[in-house]
Amino acid sequence: MSIILGIETATKMCSVALSDGNGLLALKEVGGEYSHAENLNLFVAEVCKQAGKELKDIDAIAVSKGPGSYTGLRIGVSAAKGFCIALDIPLISVDTLKAMAKSQNHQNSLFCPMIDARRMEVYTALYTANNDEVSAIEAKIIDENSYKKELEHGKIVFFGDGAEKCKATFGNHPNAIFVQGVHPSAKFVNELAFEKFKRKEFEDVAYFEPFYLKDFIATTPKKLL
Repeated sequence: MSIILGIETATKMCSVALSDGNGLLALKEVGGEYSHAENLNLFVAEVCKQAGKELKDIDAIAVSKGPGSYTGLRIGVSAAKGFCIALDIPLISVDTLKAMAKSQNHQNSLFCPMIDARRMEVYTALYTANNDEVSAIEAKIIDENSYKKELEHGKIVFFGDGAEKCKATFGNHPNAIFVQGVHPSAKFVNELAFEKFKRKEFEDVAYFEPFYLKDFIATTPKKLL
């Protein structure tokens, strides 16, 4: 039975999962602040211990490729590449938003995962119940006209840490459903990764880069008065 180690660091959530073809074997995750550098390797060791597996038992590494935090993605992808090279196993990348959409199972709805960006902007896309992409991944500025046409045609489930921005603008629409507490998780990264593993859709470890969507903009902290 093939075993995949999944890594999710696209947001403040640091999540690591170990799965086989039958489902989840172990999961370790923590959120609230960016702690990927401190926790990632520790979490890998812990999920292996929980599942009674060793690194040599792993057949592939799956990583959430973005969009999301520039630093978080760099840490996750760098770690994934390191494991692939050390263990001589393939790398599988998974769209962060697509994996988030995989977590939902509402009937007759479109799914709209949202990752908080800056100000009134979110990284988002629309997916069907079958996890098919309806609208492409984009950086979207939320206003009172956002999703106006889509909501007239049916229900949309909004979730993720960026969805809070939408409540004040169109949260009262009868077709807008908001689900709290949904975050990117390596569990769902692995579910999509197994589909790619079967099709042998692997990345070139040497050249693979995260999907940042937007260029990184460095900022200078304001001086304390």
